[in-house]
Amino acid sequence: MKVDLDGRIALVTGAAAGIGQSTALALAANGATVVVNDVSDASDTCDAIQRNGGNAHYYQADVSSAASVEAMIQAVEKDRGPIGIFVNNAGVNVGKNRVPIHEFPEEEWRKILSVCLDGVFYCSKAVSKYMVERQKGTIVNISSVFGVVPARLQCAYTAAKAGVINFTRSHALEVGRYGIRVNAVAPGSILTQGTKSVFYNSEAKQKADSLLSHIPLGQPGSTEDIAAAVLYLVSDDAKYVTGHTLVVDGGWTAGFSRDW
Repeated sequence: MKVDLDGRIALVTGAAAGIGQSTALALAANGATVVVNDVSDASDTCDAIQRNGGNAHYYQADVSSAASVEAMIQAVEKDRGPIGIFVNNAGVNVGKNRVPIHEFPEEEWRKILSVCLDGVFYCSKAVSKYMVERQKGTIVNISSVFGVVPARLQCAYTAAKAGVINFTRSHALEVGRYGIRVNAVAPGSILTQGTKSVFYNSEAKQKADSLLSHIPLGQPGSTEDIAAAVLYLVSDDAKYVTGHTLVVDGGWTAGFSRDW
């Protein structure tokens, strides 16, 4: 997919790897100057963009801290120019030890909500002030299919991602009059370095086959699939799209197919 993002500055949070990295690469490949954000080192993403002839800059910030986010946005606006595209991608989930609600640790709840939901609010608030002044801009929030349908043993993540979807709608209602569009993408099962062992695990083939059986297209998506969705939503091709959640899940949330 090719769109014209020349002269636009895009900021992507959580862009050190995975969906964030692929999104940053796609935006840069289409002409945007990309500000790569992560709480950890994201120099690999910047290097990859620059090797491909793009323009990228790394700004470290913790999206769960309002002060850290505010400082980052101010610095980018001062150093790089007006942020025209903002992608709220940073997120965390529980580890391998998933437990039901009555056993779910409060500290785990706070950690996930602080990054996945508070972080979206802090970033959206900080960048919206500048976009409202300019009466121009577009924001894409990365939610999840678990923001559309529930999942067992992930109460904090599902709550946060569902919150992101309704927050997206609310934000779109508030800033549409200023020419700002706000949308979300809800990825399904996406193949990353971390999930390869889940989908293609010879030692747990039954579980892997079970996971894939819930996807009508029969395979996980790629991080590039999500980047393409973001690319569409920030492009002028989507100039009349706002308050929308684009589900990219291989048909998983369309309904489970059964033979009985």
